[in-house]
Amino acid sequence: MVRIRVLVVDDHRIFAESLAAALAAEPDVDVSAAGSGPAALRSLERAAAEGRRFDVLLVDSDLGGNVPAVRPAVPVQEVGEDGLVDGISLVAGVRTAQPGVRIVVLAEKDDPRRAALALQAGASGWVAKDCSLSRLLNVIRGVLRDETHLPPALLTGVLRELTAARKHRTESERLVESLTPREREVLRCMVAGLGRKAVAERLFLSPHTVRTHMQNVLGKLGVHSTLAAVALARRAGVGPVDLAGDVVERGGQLA
Repeated sequence: MVRIRVLVVDDHRIFAESLAAALAAEPDVDVSAAGSGPAALRSLERAAAEGRRFDVLLVDSDLGGNVPAVRPAVPVQEVGEDGLVDGISLVAGVRTAQPGVRIVVLAEKDDPRRAALALQAGASGWVAKDCSLSRLLNVIRGVLRDETHLPPALLTGVLRELTAARKHRTESERLVESLTPREREVLRCMVAGLGRKAVAERLFLSPHTVRTHMQNVLGKLGVHSTLAAVALARRAGVGPVDLAGDVVERGGQLA
C-alpha cells in the first residue's frame, strides 16, 4: 500500500491535533502536525534530509494571526516579525523550495481574494475547515493526481481576482519596459532594498546621477514612492539585483 505523508500546519493546537488524529486513522495516511510556519519549514527540511519527504501540506489560511501576506514567491527564509510566517507566504516558500509537495489551504471562511493569492502562490486546493473528513481525503488524493480543488461557490470570485491580477501584471510589465537599461538596473537595486549611496557604489555612479535615475523611474512608472515602485516591479516579475554579483530577473508567478 502506498502511504500518503501529510503535514498539518495550524497554530490552533486543538484543531491541528484533532485533524491529525482523524487523518491518522486512515490506513494509508501518515500524519504529523506543526504549530507554525517556521516549525513546518524545519519539519520539511528534516524530512527531506532523511529521505522521507511529505506529500501534502494542509495549511491554515490564517496562519500567523495578523502577519501581513507578502508577495507570492517569497523565499522560505523570509519570515514575518517574531519569526512568524503567514499562510500564503508559507505556501509560496514551500513551492519554491520543494515543488513536489502539494499544498491544500484550510479556511474558516470563503474569501475569493485570499483563495486567488493561495493559487498564485502554488496551492492546489482551498477547503473549508468544517468540511467532512471524506471530502478532505478526496481533495488530498485529488491534488496528488495534479487536480486543483476549489469550492464551487468560490470559483467565479477567484476567476475574477485572477483576471484582475493578470491585467495589473500586464500593465506593470508595459511600464517597466518603458525604462532604459540603466533605469532597470537602478530599479532592481531598489527592489533589493539598496539606498541611493549603495546604488551609486554598486553601479559606479555619483549619488546625484542615481537620484536622477530614481526620479525618472518613479515618473515613468507613474508612482510617487520607492515602495510603490518596488511593488509594481514585483508585479511585473522584476527580481532584486543579485548582491553576490549578477543582476537577476525572476520569472513571473501565476497571475
